[in-house]
Amino acid sequence: MTVRPEPDGVWVVVCSGEFDLDTTGKLAAACDRGAADARLLVLDVTGVTFADSSFLNVLIRLNNSRSLVLAGPLPHQLERLLEMTGALALFTIRDGQTPTA
Repeated sequence: MTVRPEPDGVWVVVCSGEFDLDTTGKLAAACDRGAADARLLVLDVTGVTFADSSFLNVLIRLNNSRSLVLAGPLPHQLERLLEMTGALALFTIRDGQTPTA
């Protein structure tokens, strides 16, 4: 996972690998510390190979606390998790690009 500031207050967090109860704390901490003042937080989720309910909980919390965009395309397993839980409609998803506004 990497965190990088972009112009105009956009922060991009590139997520890769597996996100479960043992690893989502690092994502939450990175977003709460490094990107706390972001005008827009972009989570690039294209490299997520596994995500469980703890990852979903972090996504929902972030979405409720700031402007959030998921940069995709969504990996199949993550898309399925969001669909099955009814959470897909909660998120702004932009495929193939890193949004800047």
